Amino acid sequence: MKPRISVLTLGVDDLNRSLKFYRDGLGFKTEGIIGEEFEYGAVAFFDLQNNLKLALWPRKSLAHDAGISETPASVTEISIGHNVNSKEEVDEIMTQAKNAGAKIIKAAHKTFYGGYAGYFQDPDGHLWEVVYNPAWKIEE
Repeated sequence: MKPRISVLTLGVDDLNRSLKFYRDGLGFKTEGIIGEEFEYGAVAFFDLQNNLKLALWPRKSLAHDAGISETPASVTEISIGHNVNSKEEVDEIMTQAKNAGAKIIKAAHKTFYGGYAGYFQDPDGHLWEVVYNPAWKIEE
């Protein structure tokens, strides 16, 4: 298997609420909800970078498709890192997320490695870390 990821799917409890958060609040580009004509098909895709997509899919649909029982959500299962090129960008994005309805979990702060980072949760509790690492240059 080649180390390639093309879609990150987040299971959500309310697809419309999550769509609004990511599209209207964070400004992610999407065609909106598609597949509503199928019983477990309603999903929203967002184009990220380098052919990577973010998918929002109801948790019950994801469980059904995988053939497993739906389980309670756990905030510490995964975090999504969003790296930026400055401390100011971290602050701007944390403010944007808060204004969109995110819960700020850990305010932006200096890190042990000389960077700057903060955590927020989306409406379904998915954990995002907004990070400035001076050793990484992020290409737009």
